[in-house]
Amino acid sequence: MKPTIAILGRPNVGKSTLFNRLTGTRHALVDNQPGVTRDRRPGDGSIGPLEFTILDTAGLEQAEKDSLADRMTKQTLAAITDADLVLLVFDATAGITPPDAHFAEIVRRSGKPVVLLANKADVKKAQEGAREAYELGLGAPILFSAEHGMGLGELYDAIVEHVGEPPEESEDEDSTPPIMQLAICGRPNVGKSTYINALLNEDRLLTGPEAGITRDAIAVDYLYKDQPLKLVDTAGMRRKANIHEKVEKLAVADTRRAIQFAHVVVLMMDATMPMEKQDLQIADMIGEEGRACVLVLNKWDQVAQEDREPLLREVAFRVDEVMPQFRDLPIVTISAEHKKGITTVLDAAFQMYEVWNQRIPTAKLNDWLADMTATHTPPLGKNNRRVKLKYMTQMKTRPPTFALHLNMAHLAESYRRYLINGLRKDFNLPGVPIRVVLRKGKNPYDDDGR
Repeated sequence: MKPTIAILGRPNVGKSTLFNRLTGTRHALVDNQPGVTRDRRPGDGSIGPLEFTILDTAGLEQAEKDSLADRMTKQTLAAITDADLVLLVFDATAGITPPDAHFAEIVRRSGKPVVLLANKADVKKAQEGAREAYELGLGAPILFSAEHGMGLGELYDAIVEHVGEPPEESEDEDSTPPIMQLAICGRPNVGKSTYINALLNEDRLLTGPEAGITRDAIAVDYLYKDQPLKLVDTAGMRRKANIHEKVEKLAVADTRRAIQFAHVVVLMMDATMPMEKQDLQIADMIGEEGRACVLVLNKWDQVAQEDREPLLREVAFRVDEVMPQFRDLPIVTISAEHKKGITTVLDAAFQMYEVWNQRIPTAKLNDWLADMTATHTPPLGKNNRRVKLKYMTQMKTRPPTFALHLNMAHLAESYRRYLINGLRKDFNLPGVPIRVVLRKGKNPYDDDGR
């Protein structure tokens, strides 16, 4: 088991920059304004051969009970409980402030081992501020610069002192199959974080009535029916015209990145007002990235009993009409708040994952193509030339992508849609984007080369 290390400190001391440095990513949002990070965010960190799970946290603040700041602080305190080691970060250019001393005391009371990091130590005036750290009673600080990577060797030694040397790599270790990445996306306040908390049966993610609480895309490991997966909570995406703050723009970019790295995306909607324009724009984004999709109507308990069947028919009709790349998309109804139907989403997601990875044998594919062209011949191409479909192969899965070889580099878009709809129906490929790429050239299986 890899050790878990939590990064703690008051707001704006460079915790997220340190997280990005240790994970080798830019996944944690970084900005000059304090309070950008809100949830505790896990990542796979390393320094040389030493690997660990690193937790980025919100800046610790004293706040009124049940306020957003108070709920953020509770998430940070939970990270201390989960951690094997705490990295307490302070701004060496500012020296030790009363909040630093207050939260050093919190960490000391936790009984967890602590490494003190004097961040921004590459600035000249930082030396004096670093010396002030001795008054915290946590030992000598490590002079560090998260932005420039200064002090990584010293940090490695300090971590190893508490968690031990990294184990030697085993040459005959079996490679594990990829874990399904399931991103939960949607407009703000549709219940994405509430849904993940309901699955985990704990307040793992920050929730509340305020729209836009989630900023970072937070990945959480989960085991369902002995199948591991990663649940990725994302920031709610509003219309671009309504996005003015820099942090929200960064959060939207982080959501797009989460979709790019996901295998299946849950498009969550508010059942009381589904299929808004922004929902369709998010669906387009999912389709552009070629991800499998599950449509979830949350807050189903707020829909009157007599309105449910008509609403489902209307949503299904609109999906087929305005989201043709997701025709026959599975639609799941849940109430995350009351934990009704929440695992049905995972059943649908694993089903879509299998569809997304499906491969069709070439012989079977070409028998199907012959039947399709016999039923409806392709329309004439340019200069009224007859279009001859020679053969078809599946280029790749994830999403299912097919190469259609023909005698010219043109095919009417209506006929391409006819083929895509046939593939979806005849090979049971519901709800995933299907690509058909045209290839002009000689058929190697055709003796006369026509």
